[in-house]
Amino acid sequence: MTSDDKARPGPGPAGFGPAVAHHAWRLSGRIVAGVGQLLLWILTGIGTLLRPLAVRLAARLNGVGRRPAPHPPGAPGGPADATAPLPRWIGAWREFAASWYFAPLTGLALTVAALAELAPRAESPISLAGGFAVAATLPLVWRRENLRPVAAVVLGTVAANLLTGESLLITTGFAALYTLYALGRQLPRQSTGVLAAGSVATLAVVYLAAGSLDEIPWPAAFLAVLAAIGLGDARRVVESAGRTEAAAAERTNETLTRLTAVQREQAVMRERARIARELHDVVAHSVSMIAVQAETAPYTMENLSPEARAGYTEIAKTARDALVEMRRLLSVLRADATPEPEAANSPQPRLDRLPDLIEQHRGAGGNVDLAVHGDPRALSTTVELSAYRIVQEALTNARRHAPGAGVRVDLMFLPDRLAVRVRDDGRHPPGPPGPVPPGQDPAAPTLVLNRDDPASRTAILDDRAGMASGTAAGDAGRTRVQSPESGGGHGLVGMRERATMLGGRFSAGPAAEGGFLVEAELPLASEGSSTRGHGPEAPPGGR
Repeated sequence: MTSDDKARPGPGPAGFGPAVAHHAWRLSGRIVAGVGQLLLWILTGIGTLLRPLAVRLAARLNGVGRRPAPHPPGAPGGPADATAPLPRWIGAWREFAASWYFAPLTGLALTVAALAELAPRAESPISLAGGFAVAATLPLVWRRENLRPVAAVVLGTVAANLLTGESLLITTGFAALYTLYALGRQLPRQSTGVLAAGSVATLAVVYLAAGSLDEIPWPAAFLAVLAAIGLGDARRVVESAGRTEAAAAERTNETLTRLTAVQREQAVMRERARIARELHDVVAHSVSMIAVQAETAPYTMENLSPEARAGYTEIAKTARDALVEMRRLLSVLRADATPEPEAANSPQPRLDRLPDLIEQHRGAGGNVDLAVHGDPRALSTTVELSAYRIVQEALTNARRHAPGAGVRVDLMFLPDRLAVRVRDDGRHPPGPPGPVPPGQDPAAPTLVLNRDDPASRTAILDDRAGMASGTAAGDAGRTRVQSPESGGGHGLVGMRERATMLGGRFSAGPAAEGGFLVEAELPLASEGSSTRGHGPEAPPGGR
């Protein structure tokens, strides 16, 4: 024996009885648990055997797994006629139960059923039994508008019926149980408990003082009353949880909507900052040339008056100050942005570099043709940079959404504006895929969408419209489509911002001939006085 066994005292004569009772209680619990587990095994086996039949029956009733043949809209035999039986019945019942006439019709039907139940007993509706039957069922016609007064009348009538010794009708008993269920569904938890205690006490008095329920076993009567109240309370809890979940879902949707709006606004602001950084290089070069020419003018021009020399000196000083202020502005714009070595190490591209961009697109497996209409001429750096970036973004989107599709780029030099038109046909020619673009993982899966298909076109439009993402990250042939968090270009957002910055027009959407069309018009004469927001702004993904 161990020291613990020696120290543990044995049960005394006074504690022997409680110990035996405790062990007997635990043994009985294990016996009940074993019997219950055995029943669970049996029920599980039966359920496993009946599961295929239940699945087939559910599929037949709910229409699961059946795909109705396509029908033209409005034609007979369409989707409306192919509704499964069970959903159709459930929908019809819910519509009927939600109508205003549900309570009056069911209440009157229950009253008629109670009077019909009295007929075999040869009792007149004007008798005491008939009065109890009508008073216990007819008030249910107004149960939706005045549940608590109606419940007081119905339950009081049923209690009086039982206490006077009158036999309980089936319809009257159903009316009482339904009223208890309705009260349990509406009352709060504490009031429901009081209702249950009062109902049980009333039943006890009836069984002790009257013989109205002698034909019904008392456990069944108590269980029916408590079950009716419990079902109503459970339904109230479920409905409350459903309303809470619906409210939470609505709040989540509102939060997501606001978050989406904030993200879109941030994408626009980032793109505007990126455009401003590019324009800084253009304007800084021009201002530097002004400063240099103003400083060298007094040395290259003879016979200048002192006033002219002072004017040139003031021009040079003003240009230098403007450069300093522009550098400060650029530092503010770059405070929350990732650095772009491309913009710092190379001049901003112009239209004379479009052939190189076309060759890069072809080298990445694309098929593109460039056509120039009108009289090509030198334009301002801002207009040419915007046109170049719009073509670059459009080619990047074509590679992303329709790899291998034919693309046509049209530049139209008009008297007052430069028009840019980029259209891809959306088709995917058969054959081996083209070379993998630089920076893309060759093992990464590729999703190919056919934009001649309406469903695929919708998916592409949704992608492009919500895409504050796709762009080429520069002129070095990088065709990786960036995410909104990556800080690069922003596809349609950037193209629209570049066009509206010059007071022009931009539109993007499905072309009438098929595929996707991007159009932009960049004014020439009004570029010096244009402000942001001039001209119509088409929403992303459509005109």
